[in-house]
Amino acid sequence: MTLEGLSDAHDALADQGPPGPSVLAWAASILACSFVALCLVVVLFGDPSANRPSVHLSIDPIVHTNAPAGSWSKGVHSLTPGKLTVRDEQNRIRSMVEEVTPNQKGREIVRPVYAGNFLVADPALIESNKLGPLPRIADNGKTPMQAYGGNVPAVGKKPRIAIVMLGFGASGTATTQALTALPTEVTVGFVPREGDIQNWVNEARSRGHEVLLELPMEPYDYPESDPGPHTLRTGEGEEANTQHLVWALTRFTGYAGVTNNQGGRFLADSEALEPVMTYLARHGLMFYDDGSTPKSASPDIAKQANTAFAHGSMAIDKVQDSAAIDRALSDLESQARANGSAVGTAFLYPVTVERLAQWSRGLSARGFVLVPASAIVGKSK
Repeated sequence: MTLEGLSDAHDALADQGPPGPSVLAWAASILACSFVALCLVVVLFGDPSANRPSVHLSIDPIVHTNAPAGSWSKGVHSLTPGKLTVRDEQNRIRSMVEEVTPNQKGREIVRPVYAGNFLVADPALIESNKLGPLPRIADNGKTPMQAYGGNVPAVGKKPRIAIVMLGFGASGTATTQALTALPTEVTVGFVPREGDIQNWVNEARSRGHEVLLELPMEPYDYPESDPGPHTLRTGEGEEANTQHLVWALTRFTGYAGVTNNQGGRFLADSEALEPVMTYLARHGLMFYDDGSTPKSASPDIAKQANTAFAHGSMAIDKVQDSAAIDRALSDLESQARANGSAVGTAFLYPVTVERLAQWSRGLSARGFVLVPASAIVGKSK
């Protein structure tokens, strides 16, 4: 019965359709006509470029700014205020002294250059050299030692103590930490090398430190122990050693004198050492013997050459231990009390920096005054 109902309904719908072609034929004809009409409209009234592929970009205007560039993830204004890390401090130092760095590759220095309030280069004290600025005595007789020497506090009758700390510039992290912690009266030694060494010297000078240049000299076990490029050697002769000396002296500016970097064999050889001492005297530079060579000929040769000279009384950190360093500093005080002055040599060890900073705080109360090395050396007569 159900099937009969469905058949009747289908027959009724079929009877209602239009005569002639089927419904599908009529629908196909209508669609074809519509497509032809649409094509005619596009041809007559459409955009001829509408069918071409295209890419649309949204480009922001270029804005010129002096804002420092930050990281890619944080944009140009990503600098975060707060306590400086060691790396931040190094970057601050480089940016601060960037504009006062003499060019050691030949740019002429035409006016005095300062780091903070302290002189680092003066054309009156510079001799032209193809390797870089070479120190000389000014026409008015002023020497680099006088111009770049550290400030001397009021001494009165107090015994004077100088500390010469070596090893600066080789490690940026250690150099930054030491310059931040040490009293400004400590004389600091820098190893001559290529790169940004002048930036670190400028930072030391801006803080008031007197600077020495560490001159590489031949040790007894050379080349097993190698103090660096252009080492002064006993067997090379005066001409070759003078060339090495000039190379070292032109690495940076602002130093009051030089000191030995190793050099046990060289310092013990009078014949090799005499031309070096004479050259330093003619260029107004002091020489500090760090005291590591028992048979050093430097006191006698400096006297003969009329070179400004000082000799280290002791190394205060032979043993890198707080208690041992404290005992050495106490012995240094005893020497200064007995002789009127004393000079201690130290290296850029973190424990040495920490103990020196602590020791210096009570030095005046104990009746001593801390001075730069040039305040003690004078001229050897």
